[in-house]
Amino acid sequence: MSMKRFAASCLISLATLSLTAHSAFAQMGRRLPPEKKIVPDPVTGVPLTFLTTDPASDAKIYQTHQQWTADGKWLIFRGNRPGSLGEAMAVNEETGDIVQATQGGFTGMLCNAHHSNRLYIMRGGGGGRRGGGAAGPQQIVEINMDSLLADSLAGTVKPAANYERVCGIVPAGLRSGGNMGLDANDDFMYFSVTGPDTAQLSKGMTLQDAFGPRGMGAGPSGLRSMNLKTGEVKLICDVGFQIGHVQTNPVAPGEIIFCWETGGKAPQRTWFVNADGTGLRPLYPEAEYDWITHEAAFDKDEVAIAILAHRKPGTKDVWGDSSTGEHPSGVGIVNLRTREMRIVGQVPIGNIGHSIWHVAGSLDGRWAAADDFQYRLWLIDRHNGEMIMLADLGHKTTAADHIHPTFSLDSTRIEIQTAMIAPDGRALDICVVPIPKSWLARTYPVKVPE
Repeated sequence: MSMKRFAASCLISLATLSLTAHSAFAQMGRRLPPEKKIVPDPVTGVPLTFLTTDPASDAKIYQTHQQWTADGKWLIFRGNRPGSLGEAMAVNEETGDIVQATQGGFTGMLCNAHHSNRLYIMRGGGGGRRGGGAAGPQQIVEINMDSLLADSLAGTVKPAANYERVCGIVPAGLRSGGNMGLDANDDFMYFSVTGPDTAQLSKGMTLQDAFGPRGMGAGPSGLRSMNLKTGEVKLICDVGFQIGHVQTNPVAPGEIIFCWETGGKAPQRTWFVNADGTGLRPLYPEAEYDWITHEAAFDKDEVAIAILAHRKPGTKDVWGDSSTGEHPSGVGIVNLRTREMRIVGQVPIGNIGHSIWHVAGSLDGRWAAADDFQYRLWLIDRHNGEMIMLADLGHKTTAADHIHPTFSLDSTRIEIQTAMIAPDGRALDICVVPIPKSWLARTYPVKVPE
């Protein structure tokens, strides 16, 4: 599943915590030479900007989260360079300069601020896969990227304490693996937790057992908020299942989207709740035959979901008879206000990509994107329904992870991770794919032509 790299980042970061913290090469602000190169896609010819090309396998921030710093100049990713294994790195999209952004590792998700060049991480504790974790003090830490990047450029990098601020501590009775999302106003962090303090379930919730062959999904778990100014931690909700991805509405404050994580199909994958705990409900109420996954909020009113169709008709196994292509599938867009869902694109029947897998939408509402089971990138014009394969990327299904598309803040580019040019066909590089200029120049008449 798509979370395997997320889990690996947690484990690698923690395993190397003491090593990196004391290494002279692991200092925040350390600069690395540019690795940037432009390579045409082997099938579509689209110019692909590879911002990392080192043999080490890098990983972009998960598709549910903002990838760029607020000024749109730096992409944040998890790097695996010698001396900084599992550290957050920043790469300048224009110059290709790479700067180490953390020191001593982190747990789980990297969160870029929406309104300033600040980066938020969780540090300490035990971390773990999909919201689990070991007990221990865990901090949410703010990193001032403006100061760090300026000092790095000037060659005057100071000790880490000059750039970090501890926002607060996760209470000892809770455990978090770093599944967290930053509020649209940058004033609260929302994060998933497990532990004895999640036993009192919210109204309407019932305790669930593990679901599916991977033995995952059992509850309880919960969501908490942290005031990033005061450090105060408050209850949002406790649910009867295992919470996976936690993300926020990037535009509307106080809105949280999260999922029931089973390692595959869930009985009800997508969920919504307000930050004050009200409005807890399924985001997209799914049927037994639906295999919903990889939800991604992208504008004030909308969330993209993947409705899979990757199994042959008639299949019935431990996952049920879902995702067989006998029912509607593709990139679905759910409206948070009206609760309506529309399918905006599908991999064509008979295409080798078989089914869409991970989805994204642009902040301006014009575009949707998806990858498929051949690790290729598709682009959809939401105004007219046109869908094209934007990049084949060598269809490297041997890659360490899926490409996980995410749109840039100005809706003109898509960031992915790909093994297209990796010598071993597995290691991931950070890559930016432009939306075709002809598409960006499109206008849409209000009236039907005569």
